[in-house]
Amino acid sequence: MITLLFNGQVGLFVLLLGAIIFSLTLHEFGHAFSAKLLGDRTAEQAGRLTLNPISHIDPLGLLMVVMVGFGWAKPVPFNPSRANVPWAGAFIGAAGPFMNLLIAIVSVNLYVWAAETGAFDLESGLGVALILLAQINLLLMIFNLIPLGPLDGHYVMSWLLPRNLSYRYDRFNAQYGAMIFLVLIALSILGFPIFRFVTSLAGSILPYLTFM
Repeated sequence: MITLLFNGQVGLFVLLLGAIIFSLTLHEFGHAFSAKLLGDRTAEQAGRLTLNPISHIDPLGLLMVVMVGFGWAKPVPFNPSRANVPWAGAFIGAAGPFMNLLIAIVSVNLYVWAAETGAFDLESGLGVALILLAQINLLLMIFNLIPLGPLDGHYVMSWLLPRNLSYRYDRFNAQYGAMIFLVLIALSILGFPIFRFVTSLAGSILPYLTFM
């Protein structure tokens, strides 16, 4: 991403950075809102039930996005035991990726609507922003559903597995998940196509998001 600045593409850099901040903010808000919905006020009490990006964006994580193309936001704290349903962990965990899916759907359909009606120039900043939002949010959704380490997918996987396997999976992930995840990230940064399936899957899903 930093190469955009070196290539003089300042406008695209600003649009991309803005789209990432917006997407990460709504992703984390999705976790906080769903937790409150199920009776867990942990995130709300921590000041995370807000759309203010400052509450959600991790400065170091954002810097890493700019420098190497991978980063993170501040994880939203939640306590499934304080919720009023047994499947709270999976629901709250899936809420962030679901929010990304909603953003992608809205962005794609606005773009298609503009293409059909001529409401605005598709090559304008707004048109480019919509495409970036669709692509970024599909990538975030798929990536975060990987059932490993600190990613949201491990909450969903834990709920889907039978109880005996779920316990073993949770224990394995707690001991080794983060380490395996960091190794995979390092390999990806070094150029190994570890997460190529994420971009491939996102590209495959994109055409099916339009209702027009």
